[in-house]
Amino acid sequence: MYVCICHAVTDREIRACIDDGGGSMRDLRKQLGVGTQCGKCACHVRAILKEEKSAALLAHGSLSA
Repeated sequence: MYVCICHAVTDREIRACIDDGGGSMRDLRKQLGVGTQCGKCACHVRAILKEEKSAALLAHGSLSA
């Protein structure tokens, strides 16, 4: 699904960027351009970032248990 219409960025691209080390909104802005034009996508991008970080914590926690 397109998240940033201004730069044609999808949720998959955002997740891939996070997986490749883009762990902050600043990283995503720099690498993908999200939130730099109209800003309407920023809230959704932050939600995806939070979701991915939570999933990573859960996966990491279940590996060490």
